[in-house]
Amino acid sequence: MRAWFALTTGDYRGVISAAQAGAETAPNHSVAVQLAGQEAKAWARLGERRQVEVALDKGRRLLEGMPHPENLDNHFVVDPAKFDFYSMDCYRLVGEDRLARTLAEEVLRAGTDFDGTERSPMRNAEARVTLGVAAAREGDLEQALIHGERALQGDRQSVPSLIMTSRELAAVMRQRYSTEPTAQDYLNQLQDLGREKPGFLPS
Repeated sequence: MRAWFALTTGDYRGVISAAQAGAETAPNHSVAVQLAGQEAKAWARLGERRQVEVALDKGRRLLEGMPHPENLDNHFVVDPAKFDFYSMDCYRLVGEDRLARTLAEEVLRAGTDFDGTERSPMRNAEARVTLGVAAAREGDLEQALIHGERALQGDRQSVPSLIMTSRELAAVMRQRYSTEPTAQDYLNQLQDLGREKPGFLPS
């Protein structure tokens, strides 16, 4: 929990410290996989591409050596789909858009039932933000807006991890599409959400 709280408040060195301490305490437990993922996320936000791979490789090796978890509703349990979700976040942050997109599509596939019901709405929302970021970087504003707006639908936008990813898409929009009316409309929508849900997005 300390690693998670540090991540959502921007204390990335604190994430790394907490994750490494936790992994030493419970090296053979599923939570060690989650901690490796949190460490990788922190390294990604610090721009340390090599350390991202080290942490992700550590998590993958641990996960491969464990049986598939029986209770996926346990927050501290990590299955391959959840680790794909962690990896997606990291690759988006370090600019590996092709890998991030592939993982985002897999997250959406795993998080959606055959009838379209979303089993993992928050993971799916972040996957859509990831697809939006990748599209925006590639110059496809229309697709970026479609994914970005879809991610904000529903009643759970205040979750801290979605806050972080929405900030990233907003930053790309401001940097690349500041003169486009449709991009401005999207940014205004985010600002409106910020007023409705304090802390959702920075000013």
